[in-house]
Amino acid sequence: MTGMPAGTSTEVAAGIATESAADAPMAAPETPARLESFRSSDPLTIGVELELQIIEPHHYDLTPGSADLLRLMKPRTIPGEVKPEITNSMIELSTGICRGYRDALGQLREIRDALVDCGRRLNLGLCGGGTHAFQDWSERRIYDEPRFIELSELYGYLSKQFTVFGQHVHIGCASPGAALTLLHQLSRFIPQFIALSASSPFVQGHDTGYHSARLNSVSAFPLSGRAPLITDWESFGAYFDKMTGTGVVRSMKDFYWDIRPKPEFGTIEVRVLDTPLTIEKAAAIAAYIQCVAAWLQAETPFSPAEDDYLVYSFNRFQACRYGFDARFVDPQTHEHRTLREDILATLARIEPHAIRLGAEDACRLVRDDVTSRGNDASWIRATYESEQQLGEVVRQQCLRWGR
Repeated sequence: MTGMPAGTSTEVAAGIATESAADAPMAAPETPARLESFRSSDPLTIGVELELQIIEPHHYDLTPGSADLLRLMKPRTIPGEVKPEITNSMIELSTGICRGYRDALGQLREIRDALVDCGRRLNLGLCGGGTHAFQDWSERRIYDEPRFIELSELYGYLSKQFTVFGQHVHIGCASPGAALTLLHQLSRFIPQFIALSASSPFVQGHDTGYHSARLNSVSAFPLSGRAPLITDWESFGAYFDKMTGTGVVRSMKDFYWDIRPKPEFGTIEVRVLDTPLTIEKAAAIAAYIQCVAAWLQAETPFSPAEDDYLVYSFNRFQACRYGFDARFVDPQTHEHRTLREDILATLARIEPHAIRLGAEDACRLVRDDVTSRGNDASWIRATYESEQQLGEVVRQQCLRWGR
C-alpha cells in the first residue's frame, strides 16, 4: 500500500486496508510487543483508503452486502485491494503506491468501476459520505471476522455506531525521524483536511449542524486525538514500550490518532477525512496533502513545538462544526482568520510544489471548493433542502459515486 518501498507486493500492501475499523485498543498479550523498525519508503509517495456505504436501491438505506461484493470482486484484477469493514454494510478500497494525483485518480477510478459493476450485478448501490443520513445503528451487523467480533465484544454498541466512513491518506517517508517530524508539522493543517473532506452533516435522520459529525463518533474511542510530540524513533520506541507495559496497547493500530506513523510501510497516515462523494475529490484531497507535505519538507517553514497544540482541539472542533467558515487560530502567531482564508494562503505557498508534482488540477479543484462550490456537506444539505427526502439525497450520492 501507500508509501511502501517500490516493488512491495500488493498482497503485503493490502494489510493496511482493514485497519480503520479495527484500531481500538485490544487486550494486551502476556508479553508486550516491541515497536517495529521503520521501513524506509520513497518520500512523498501516496496512497488512499476509502470506506464506502453499501446501499439498498429501493429505500436507500444501508444493507449487508459486503460478503457478496467481496465474492464477486475476488477474481477481478485491480491496482489495489478491497476489504471488509467492521459492519457488513461497509466495504473498503485501497490503492497501491501512487506517485501523484494522476496515478491516484487512475487507480481509484479503476477500483471504483469494478466495485460499481459488481454492485449492479447484485442490485446494490455504493456511495461516499462520512455518515449515512438516516441509517439506524442498531440494525447493523458485525462482519464475521475474528478481530471485528473481538472489537464488538470489547466495545458493545459503539462498534455498530462506528458504521461511519472515512478516507485515509498515507505519505511515504525516507526515515522514522522524517516521518515523526512531518506528522507534527501536518497536524497544524488537520482543520483544513477536515473541512475539505467534510461530508457527514446528517446522523440518524437529523441535521447535526456539523459539517463533519463523523469525527464525533471517532472521538468516543480511547487513544484518539493527537500523537505525543516525539520526533525521534528511539524516544518513540520508549513511549511505545511504556504503553504496551500498561496492558492497553499491543500494536501501532491501537493508537487511534488523527495522524499516526505506520512503521511497517514507511508512512504516516492522515485519518481525519470523511469519505468524499466522488473519486475525483478523494484524489484531489490526497494530492493536496502530498503538496503540503512536500512544501513542509523542502522549506521547513516551522518546527514542531508543544505550544502548537494549545489551539489544536479548538481548531479541530471549529472545522468539524463550521467547515470553511470556521475560525482558525494560527498556532504560531495566534492570529485569527477563517479556515477558508487559511486554505487559500496555503495554496499560494505550495504552488511550486504542486507544479513539480503534477498536482495543479488537484489544487484547482480544492480552490474551487473553497471559493465557490463548497464542500460535500454543503452539497448534501442543499440537496436535502431541494428534495426534502433523505432517501433521495442518498440516491443522488450513489449517482455521483458511480460516474
